[in-house]
Amino acid sequence: MTTTTRKTTKYSNFLPAERLPSWIKPSIGNASQLEKVQKLVKENRLHTICEEGRCPNRGECYAAGTATFLLGGSICTRSCAFCQVEKGKSPEKVNIFEAEKIANAVQVLDLKYVVLTAVARDDLTDHGASLFTTTIEAIKSLNPGVAIEVLTPDFWGGNNKDNNKEQRERLKLVLSADPICFNHNLETVKRLQREVRRGATYEHSLNLLKSAREIAPKIPTKSGIMLGLGEKFHEIIQTLKDLREVDCQYLTIGQYLRPSLAHIPVSHYWSPTKFNDFAEIAKRLGFKKVNSGPLVRSSYHANETLDLVS
Repeated sequence: MTTTTRKTTKYSNFLPAERLPSWIKPSIGNASQLEKVQKLVKENRLHTICEEGRCPNRGECYAAGTATFLLGGSICTRSCAFCQVEKGKSPEKVNIFEAEKIANAVQVLDLKYVVLTAVARDDLTDHGASLFTTTIEAIKSLNPGVAIEVLTPDFWGGNNKDNNKEQRERLKLVLSADPICFNHNLETVKRLQREVRRGATYEHSLNLLKSAREIAPKIPTKSGIMLGLGEKFHEIIQTLKDLREVDCQYLTIGQYLRPSLAHIPVSHYWSPTKFNDFAEIAKRLGFKKVNSGPLVRSSYHANETLDLVS
């Protein structure tokens, strides 16, 4: 007889502060399409953040011809307190067939819009930047009409004096592949960064978004934040202003949902009305496209980007 050991962290004894509200109702979407994607991903040993992160909208997105593939394996070198993805100091070896398999999956699923994201690979010299370019090349070669958005890590790591230069070079490499949109999430307000995003900083992320606009001004930038981690109203507004200061154009705002008792607890569930208020404020600040709601995630309705850039 075998027993399963439940992972424990410093958060494990923190019980929910509030009950799950009635408005948290994930969309089921197309059940047959959901099963089709899950089967293909499993058979080809691929990874999607839709599945790894247990996104509540994955059925809806699959039915709309959109999926988010996770590059670099399923183990992240960072240990963010909110994330469902597995963490570890010894990540998987890079799968040299990953790009080809993803391109084939895109073709089989007849996807129209693909989002490529990746676990943080601080162990690699380029921090995984080439994973994006090789996959974009493979997809475009097999599926010329597919639109591709990238959602990257911060490409930062270590403590050497050339970090800014290296971050910019890694970013240049990704942007050279000409994605339709460049996305990098701030995740939370400045005060909560250290607790929520271990290994990342507010400044490094803003600098990445700023550099993206400087390097490739024709490629729109996008970022997202989660609410419910203990942030205050004025901190959220300041975060939106900081994103606009670096000319970030698209924005997603969603409710943080605790994946397990091993993850940081939810401090508060913001109401749908508040999410609408934040959307209106963001639009007044100059964001071109805003998706804001309890179940909104980084890639939610990402295919709408086509209407803005075409």
